[in-house]
Amino acid sequence: MKIAVNTRLLLKEKLGGIGWFTYQTLKRIVKDHPEHRFYFIFDRQWNEEFIFADNVIAVKLGPQSRHPFLWYIWFNFSVSRFLNKIRPDLFLSPDGFIPLKSEIPSLAVIHDINFFHLPDNLPFFVRTFYLRYFPVYASKSTRIATVSEYSKSDIVKSYNTNPDKIDVVYNGSDTIFVPLPEEEQKLVRKQYSKGKEYFVFIGSLIPRKNICRLLQAFEEFKQKTGSENKLIIIGAQLFPNCCAIDLHKKMLFKNDVIFTNRIARAEMTKVLASARALVFVSYFEGFGIPLLEAFRCDIPVVAGNKTALPEIGGDAALYVDPFSIKEIADAMAEINSNEELRKELIKAGRIRRDMFTWEKTAQKLWNSIEKTLNDKL
Repeated sequence: MKIAVNTRLLLKEKLGGIGWFTYQTLKRIVKDHPEHRFYFIFDRQWNEEFIFADNVIAVKLGPQSRHPFLWYIWFNFSVSRFLNKIRPDLFLSPDGFIPLKSEIPSLAVIHDINFFHLPDNLPFFVRTFYLRYFPVYASKSTRIATVSEYSKSDIVKSYNTNPDKIDVVYNGSDTIFVPLPEEEQKLVRKQYSKGKEYFVFIGSLIPRKNICRLLQAFEEFKQKTGSENKLIIIGAQLFPNCCAIDLHKKMLFKNDVIFTNRIARAEMTKVLASARALVFVSYFEGFGIPLLEAFRCDIPVVAGNKTALPEIGGDAALYVDPFSIKEIADAMAEINSNEELRKELIKAGRIRRDMFTWEKTAQKLWNSIEKTLNDKL
């Protein structure tokens, strides 16, 4: 069997959430199924680390798809022509984009449709493209995979999609995330926070991640408690309409907030594993991988109570209304001072993390591939 895969987001040292899903699932699937050929379709020169086995054939198609106009050209012309040439049994798209000029059976992984609810969070051309084409992708694809029951329900309601067409394929978490001995934690804190305890956030600095309210809540936490805790924010600013940078400049405790930008994954594990807590109060998530990473590090979590986060965190997080600065600040104070609560959340996180592994994700995605092939018959 021939399976063509959109691998344009497999970018060395630039794996975002969808790129990481692509990496973790494909490296397992191609090794588990050596009897099949996989055509990995890149839009630029690929890195050899992404060619996971001998049954992978790498293909480079131009132009590089870095803009909505180029997305359209790449999928509907370059990819469509290639698919029509090799005639694979299936086209798998881990980022949900599918070529509209090809009739090859397709499995689109639509992680969430945050742009449907929050279009103003995105630049004009990006949101225009998403709002125009993702309903079409959802309709045209043979099957859809998504990463939570919340996202499945959202796609069904928003796009009037048959729920029987959608498979839930939960994300996993990387085993590189492990607890650190206290002595190593002290070294990390010495490097990043002048030896002080700190809260940590991991994610892109985009509006739905709620960084602005997080900063305001941290300011309130500092004023109310007099704590010396700092706040470390790990992530890159993707879009220019995020208020976090300007807000930070006006903060009374701005020197206690550390922006690291994107850091190497191995380093990020150390920073997370040395934190007092992860504070992840996004108001829209299709999943929420940082919760699982914190669970693996034995780090307690404060999370938003909207969309998919309660589904993923279960009883292993302290939930807040992400639109309430007071609730976020109070939860930071509670999780910082209440040792019994911290122990309970860490214990629950150890149980919760084993429910989500990349091995399970890869198997569920393969099951969805098999359903797609059956659906075309």
